[in-house]
Amino acid sequence: MKERALQGIKACVFDAYGTLFDVHSAVAQHTHRMANASAVSQLWRTKQLEYTWLRTLMGRYVDFWEVTGDALDFALDTHRISDSQLRADLMQAYLGLSCYPEVPGLLDELKSKGVRCAILSNGSPKMLSSAIHHAKLEGYFDAVLSVDGIRMYKPDPRVYQQAVDALGVEAAEIAFQSSNAWDAAGADAFGFRVIWVNRFGQ
Repeated sequence: MKERALQGIKACVFDAYGTLFDVHSAVAQHTHRMANASAVSQLWRTKQLEYTWLRTLMGRYVDFWEVTGDALDFALDTHRISDSQLRADLMQAYLGLSCYPEVPGLLDELKSKGVRCAILSNGSPKMLSSAIHHAKLEGYFDAVLSVDGIRMYKPDPRVYQQAVDALGVEAAEIAFQSSNAWDAAGADAFGFRVIWVNRFGQ
């Protein structure tokens, strides 16, 4: 990350799923067990996000682990896959998603520059702790923030406020990184300086 991009920035806050961690790596571990693995993975992710938005709008919060399971059930049912062991294995794989290859190097660089780093995610504390441990990213983050504390999903502005409160800096002093366009838009509206990690050519 170039020095110019960090001017005035006191903390870098990262989305987790799709930004640091590859959400499709769970299904990738089990492609040999499904004829249409890519379609299952895409639908799983689509419904996972859709369910968070619907639950926030309806005021019916459940944690991201339950949402993830509900979304997987929809994807498997849609593709006529009835395999309880596969479902269990996919959910377990979601606890150990692969991080993208450039992530450790970027975090090393930020740490060497003395920039504070945090995660701000829809994920439950258990899910985030497991993903960080699996990817060997312990020690990089000053804070790991879950929406569980406010029982509201992104892009509700109260989610982004958690980063301001936890890090003790102004919104404009936070560089927020997300691969999700809707998350980047929400963070920008809140007042973060946003870097959209456009991994999927949106």
